[in-house]
Amino acid sequence: MEKRALILVEGHRSNGPLYIQAAERLGLHPITLSTDPIQYDYLAPEKLGAIRVDTDDFDAMIRECSQLRARYDIGGITGFTGLDESLYVTVAKLSQHFGLPGPNPASIERCCDKFIQRQLLAETGIPMPAYRLAVNATEIEKSAAEIGLPVIVKPTTGSGSSGVRLCRKVEEVAEHATHLLGGKHRWRSSPRILVEEFAQGPSYTAQIMGNEIIGITGNDFGPPPHFVYREFTYPAMLTEHEQKCIADVSLSCLRALGLGWGPANIELRWTKHGPVVIEINPRLAGGDPQLVQLAHGIDLVNEHIKLVIGDEWDLRRTQSHTAAVRFLVPERDGILDWIDGDSRAAALSGVVEVKFYQEPKTPIVRKGDYRDCIGHVIAASPSGARTAAILQRAVDLVDWSITPFPTVSQQEQSATPHLPAPSAVAPG
Repeated sequence: MEKRALILVEGHRSNGPLYIQAAERLGLHPITLSTDPIQYDYLAPEKLGAIRVDTDDFDAMIRECSQLRARYDIGGITGFTGLDESLYVTVAKLSQHFGLPGPNPASIERCCDKFIQRQLLAETGIPMPAYRLAVNATEIEKSAAEIGLPVIVKPTTGSGSSGVRLCRKVEEVAEHATHLLGGKHRWRSSPRILVEEFAQGPSYTAQIMGNEIIGITGNDFGPPPHFVYREFTYPAMLTEHEQKCIADVSLSCLRALGLGWGPANIELRWTKHGPVVIEINPRLAGGDPQLVQLAHGIDLVNEHIKLVIGDEWDLRRTQSHTAAVRFLVPERDGILDWIDGDSRAAALSGVVEVKFYQEPKTPIVRKGDYRDCIGHVIAASPSGARTAAILQRAVDLVDWSITPFPTVSQQEQSATPHLPAPSAVAPG
């Protein structure tokens, strides 16, 4: 009898292992297709069904899946986006090609372009920041002037806050335009930049499966100008009115974009005018599935896989706790000398997980996005205040040391040969 397989396109630092584990619990054989499987540390040690294939080449993906279908009963296909949202379009198209359950590829494709997202939301009157599309530095600076500083300048594609920056001054707009257009940002095609009004207020993410709001996460960021997530708390501390407003706007977004199959997460800010939509992502957010399971007992990864393979899911809550994750983010670049305290922090009652992503002696070069995180701590308890206290106590037990990279002058000094001091007596 053919073994039933689940195809995973690429991987994910936090959600990837959860999908592998959930697939195996459901009796599926997980197979990861990746351009570079070695980049996912959870695959390397046990060589868990990883196959090297160019995931940007759709024809190559069809060939690989066709070959696998000769050996396995492929139950479903899903995957992760990394920095490239278009991979989820590939997942949708592959599912459609092989007649498997999956989202509408056209809806996913529209959703993965933030400018098209904005246009579709605008047509239905959904509240969001003022925005402009720009393709060169002149247009970026003109758009910022029309909207009024401060503004957000970001690529129209991508995830994890890659290339996203808050610009408070004209000089900062010009500087970030140069960064995005000058070859330091990866573009799949010609550059397209979104310039947006900065919506000020607390940040939230609506967690959605199908057409159902599972709950709302409260988000906290590190210092500007970047948007590196510092902490997630689930469920967010909201009034009943605030929850209803966010839920209503989120469901309107699904209708406007033609979504409603599988997972989605919608980022919003609560401004003086109420909820304002920042971004819609047709996937599970990194880190959130663990918090939802700890707080409400719903395994979103498990239930998503059930949907992918054509089974019925169960989204009933079995408990009511609060869970939170704090990301460990260094304050400077350099060499990570040491990082410790994980065993002490993990020993605290209420601490669920302490994980470091980097080993000592690793170079740390911050990029202003999710890749800056070097670890995380997760805590959960029956109360929000208690969870926050446990998390802070655990984080206080974790410490690390980073030695700054040598400056140019220091490098020049170390490269200069040290000659012996001249002698007062000439050699005989």
